[in-house]
Amino acid sequence: MTTTTGKGPGPSESSAALTAWLASLVHNHDSASLAELRRPRVLREPHFRALWYSPTEAQREVYGQVAFLFAVYHQGRSKPAFGYGSLGEAARRIGSESQRGPANPGAARLVDRIVSSRRIPWRHLQHAVARLRACDQQPPSWARLVDDLNRWHDRRARVAYEWGEAFHMPPARTTAERPASSTAAASLQKETTT
Repeated sequence: MTTTTGKGPGPSESSAALTAWLASLVHNHDSASLAELRRPRVLREPHFRALWYSPTEAQREVYGQVAFLFAVYHQGRSKPAFGYGSLGEAARRIGSESQRGPANPGAARLVDRIVSSRRIPWRHLQHAVARLRACDQQPPSWARLVDDLNRWHDRRARVAYEWGEAFHMPPARTTAERPASSTAAASLQKETTT
């Protein structure tokens, strides 16, 4: 099984395969397997199935725990949510209409706890997924979550920093999305300086 680091153009093959299998459980209404995955202390067939997708022994915990988080999010749901973005981007969706993301004190504290952890903060990640579920918001990309967590201890990857930045910084807008007045102001400023 070939893997990539998760930093490139897409998820690794193994994380994408795990996500596809987990989504098939929801699609096929296999609530028994999803319920088993929500009981991480008692390892049964669905747990070993999730671990099978792990390309290395060292990555097994991540695959098993992400399967648990997926099952927590999908409890009682009839359609699989593949999610999108990083956990930091997903956390921007936590809260109510008036206080979402960084404007929501609970979401901000949760993200601060996650990104300041040296070890993978499983309990806080579970809380983030549960909050997204409660707010009826899309989860992070499950495949990307696997790849990010597999790089958690790689200082060059800076996963925690990237999640914090994605949560606290507004997404960059492209030129096409900018209001006409700001584009005009930028071109006017350019003309006056030349």
